[in-house]
Amino acid sequence: MGFKKAALTGQLADIDIKLLRIFKAVVDARGVTAAETQLNLANSTISNYLSDLEKRLNMRLCERGRKGFIITQQGQLVYDATLELLTALQKFRYKINDSHQVLLGDLHLICAEHTMGYGNYCIVNAIDEFQQLAPQVNIHISVMESNSIVSAILDKSADIGITVPLQGHAQLDSTDLFSEQMLLYCGSKHPLYDLSQNQLRQLDLSAYKFVESPRLRAGQEPHTDMKNWNIVSKAHHQEARMSLIFSGHYLGFLPKHLVHQWGLADKVKPILEAKYGYTNTFKSIYAKQSTNQTLVRIFNNMLQKNLTPG
Repeated sequence: MGFKKAALTGQLADIDIKLLRIFKAVVDARGVTAAETQLNLANSTISNYLSDLEKRLNMRLCERGRKGFIITQQGQLVYDATLELLTALQKFRYKINDSHQVLLGDLHLICAEHTMGYGNYCIVNAIDEFQQLAPQVNIHISVMESNSIVSAILDKSADIGITVPLQGHAQLDSTDLFSEQMLLYCGSKHPLYDLSQNQLRQLDLSAYKFVESPRLRAGQEPHTDMKNWNIVSKAHHQEARMSLIFSGHYLGFLPKHLVHQWGLADKVKPILEAKYGYTNTFKSIYAKQSTNQTLVRIFNNMLQKNLTPG
């Protein structure tokens, strides 16, 4: 009895690497549907790419259907080999960068929502200057909920994250960028909207419903009163939180600059700003031992250069 002939008998082509990257993204997302946003591809297109890869490798890599996404033993082997391959390709590019001073490859950024145009456009201006210096480097940008960004940097899904880390990590370095003021708001339909600040100071806010945000999670509260607040809803994205606050049924925190940017300063009101307001400091975070250290260092320098003194 003979052995099946391997599908990849020659050199890896660009299409093979593309298919392997897509497979890795699906495995990392734990499913085809979950990978749609990251890959910016339709479910059916991703499935077709996976089928093409399985045909090229002559392997069944995963089960996908009503029971969900399950990676096979062969799929796990291919996934592990893909990680080794992509890491080797990165190291090759970065060594070329260092030896010839020609910047090549990819730089992956993940930003917290609504930060791209904030901080006097330091991110946008840094991208502009970086591309002038390194036109052959491809910049990839994703936007996600702030707390998820730290995990993405730790698992090497991205090179640089711009967020508000709530705690330090031994594997990460960070650089301060800019700050935003967070205020506690109620909507115009809320029973507290028409009360004066003096009347509000007499109230026990724990009698009202709150929307959870990163700093209202247990152990992260900037004020001891917040530990007793009635946090009944979750909306970690700013626009979703604004919708709940605007409904008149919830109190919650929003960045002051966004309220004005959205033109809603007359629709919501800050509550006890001096007592409950706090400041978020956005940082650039990155791995201490990144294989993409050269590009990370250059981009961080450009972020710093474009900060407005204040």
